[in-house]
Amino acid sequence: MEIYKKYRDKKLVTQIADAIRELTPNRRVKFVHICGSHEQTITRFGIRSLLPNNLEIFSGPGCPVCCTPATEIDESIELAERGCIVTTFGDMFCVPGTKKSLSDAKTNGADVRIVYGISDAVKAARNNPKREVVHVAIGFETTAPTTAAEVLRGLPENFSLLVCHRLMPPVMQFLLASGETALDGFICPGHVSTIIGSKPYEPLSRRYKVPQVIAGFEPVDVLIAIWILLKQLREGRSEVGIEYTRSVRPEGNVQAQRMMREAFESVDKRWRGFPVIPKSALELRPEFERHDARKRFAIDFSRETSADFVKGCRCGEVLRGLVYPQECPMFDKACTPEHPLGPCAVTAEGACNAAMKPKFDPVLRFKKKGD
Repeated sequence: MEIYKKYRDKKLVTQIADAIRELTPNRRVKFVHICGSHEQTITRFGIRSLLPNNLEIFSGPGCPVCCTPATEIDESIELAERGCIVTTFGDMFCVPGTKKSLSDAKTNGADVRIVYGISDAVKAARNNPKREVVHVAIGFETTAPTTAAEVLRGLPENFSLLVCHRLMPPVMQFLLASGETALDGFICPGHVSTIIGSKPYEPLSRRYKVPQVIAGFEPVDVLIAIWILLKQLREGRSEVGIEYTRSVRPEGNVQAQRMMREAFESVDKRWRGFPVIPKSALELRPEFERHDARKRFAIDFSRETSADFVKGCRCGEVLRGLVYPQECPMFDKACTPEHPLGPCAVTAEGACNAAMKPKFDPVLRFKKKGD
């Protein structure tokens, strides 16, 4: 618990916030973070209330289940309704597809099971040798190595994967290249960066002249990252900094990267709220295609017309760092964590879900602006 006291110290937080105010230029500054855990910290501890009014922190596509398009959820539902045992993580369970969620499918009799990791799904396959078991493999580079490890270890013959893994640097490049999301810097994801390191972000800084900082998940981590970004802006630098030095190295986790290369290849795919992004997703290499659920069961909804969002939902704009969750007309009204209409309200990684939760930790007792 000592580390929490250090990284949540009110006096230290106040000092960093003062330093941020001194560095903030006299214009609108917009930073985008790409991590659901960062949004939890920012909202829970009221970080935005400590910043100058012209310094804004937007959430980007940092929630993997929020970014999984409805077509891929529809595929998982199709497999469950065909009689497969479908395993998934808890935060994917209620995410809406085109017409329903995996939770709805289970209510209607499908065998959908929540697991804590892919090893639990493999165990289910071994315990049910006469049933086909399909695991919905979601997540960014953080969870992809665990999937790769099981693939390389050898999977049961009755086990297959619906691979929905996405890669972080390509979507960040899309945000910069599209020009739709004007931003002054990225707060890079800490969990992803423990795997890939800082080097994959460097081409973005060189090409688009954008500062980046990899941050940890405590209030002091996030505030220091903001301060470093502002310092780079003032000095005219566009570099990739590592604030989260206690877990991230420039080279990342080399062994995890190797396993991912051996099990997967990168492909072009659409994200929820985004068009097709080149080389932004993973699929199994040809030597493992017998465990590819799409090929094994001859399903491919990629060409289908799907409804990623209900009418009026602005989750796509939230994921692209264009609006705050509160700007959606359904926010905390028609759409709530208990009755989510959009993916960003379902899981704790989603920006809308985080914004609907209590925002101030009693340890810090920060006040809102104007209080």
